[in-house]
Amino acid sequence: QVQLVESGGGLVQAGGSLRLSCAASRSIFSFNMGWYRQAPGKQREFVATITGGGDTNYADSVKGRFTISRDNAKNTVYLQMNSLKPEDTAVYYCNARVFTATYWGQGTQVTVSS
Repeated sequence: QVQLVESGGGLVQAGGSLRLSCAASRSIFSFNMGWYRQAPGKQREFVATITGGGDTNYADSVKGRFTISRDNAKNTVYLQMNSLKPEDTAVYYCNARVFTATYWGQGTQVTVSS
């Protein structure tokens, strides 16, 4: 089992930046970590992932603006979000996967005003 706690969300103007953090309750070095988001009335969607080896993958909508990273020593994953747009407004969820197990955080709200 692993508990995930997101932080760093908030209200920001379009064009601004935020950095989300996801703190895990145990070592995550073997986990594939990711960020997903869910806007009101929409399904949860993929944002970015990072493997244990550091390989990254991004949704086309955030490529070039968002950067996912991890600090295994701190059991933490980050999502640096730059050039934010109103359509980035959503609850952002941290995700951890190892073998067949998947874990989710409680989410953190990101609101981008125009």
